[in-house]
Amino acid sequence: MTSIGILGIGTYFPAQIETAADLAPRTGIPEPILREKMGIRQRHIAAEHESISYMATQAALRALQDAKIAPEQVDLVISHGSEYKDHNVWSAAAKIQHNIGALNAYAFDLYALCAAAPIAMQAARGMMLADESLRHVLIVAASRENDLVNLRNERVRFMYNFGSGASALLLKRDAEHNPILGVAAITDGSLSETVTLSRAPEAVGEAAEHGDLCGRLDVNQPEYMAERLGAVSLENFVRVIRRAVEKGGASLAEVRFLGITHMKRSFYLEILKAIGLSAEQSVYLEDYGHVQSADQALALQLGLAQGKIKAGDLVVLAGAGVGYTWSAAAVRWTRP
Repeated sequence: MTSIGILGIGTYFPAQIETAADLAPRTGIPEPILREKMGIRQRHIAAEHESISYMATQAALRALQDAKIAPEQVDLVISHGSEYKDHNVWSAAAKIQHNIGALNAYAFDLYALCAAAPIAMQAARGMMLADESLRHVLIVAASRENDLVNLRNERVRFMYNFGSGASALLLKRDAEHNPILGVAAITDGSLSETVTLSRAPEAVGEAAEHGDLCGRLDVNQPEYMAERLGAVSLENFVRVIRRAVEKGGASLAEVRFLGITHMKRSFYLEILKAIGLSAEQSVYLEDYGHVQSADQALALQLGLAQGKIKAGDLVVLAGAGVGYTWSAAAVRWTRP
């Protein structure tokens, strides 16, 4: 059977850093709470020139370098990053394709908010299985949605961890290593309008305009959102992780590493416990914050660098995004 595997990984993060100490006076939250409870030791902040396409381009070039693949060998570029990008109603993928010199590739955007990485992996995998001419596909994401968060709006406290950066994965058809085994996703559309862009004064704060956008992110139904997520989020994370693993012919007990989106520390540990893993079998992104759908490739890269992923390990990459969608992808990591 044709195998689609991960051949290269690349990430990019801006040089500018905000620490918990920097954020404390801006948020009104004590530094120890930011660090220990919310899990924000630091986050990267994009400079003016570090647009979505710029950061994604840098991550993509690094993934190609890691895979030892020339840009001309790429057949398709999928951008699954932020909709807050260089321009409104615009394809970031086309710009990234041009920037990296992937002249033989076509390109398009895929958007599933912070759940997009596994879904992009599934979309690319399905297309590659259906079309043998797609030998190498680049999936890439970048985000600087921290620009869209008013740090004095208490309704969006769970977004205070947003940071800037990008990641990319280069997928190969007929791969000898790191096959994608299965992908699963769950959507609860009752939460579809709980988070939107708002021009309400308490949401906007001092900065109303961000390039072509006006407004900032806000929570429209805070009580319902908190109640509903409290009831289903842990269960849905476990469900998508189990489904992804079982689609690949494995079991939850075989998982050895979880690369998951950044969230408050207590819930992160609760998810690990629920699937039978320890903190040593994952990477907590407290030095990066939440970089939308770039988190999963970053966690994979860090897990490898820290020696937490060994050859033969079953790895799961998972995320969740407002809307609300939970997603997971299972990968058998065979390359040390």
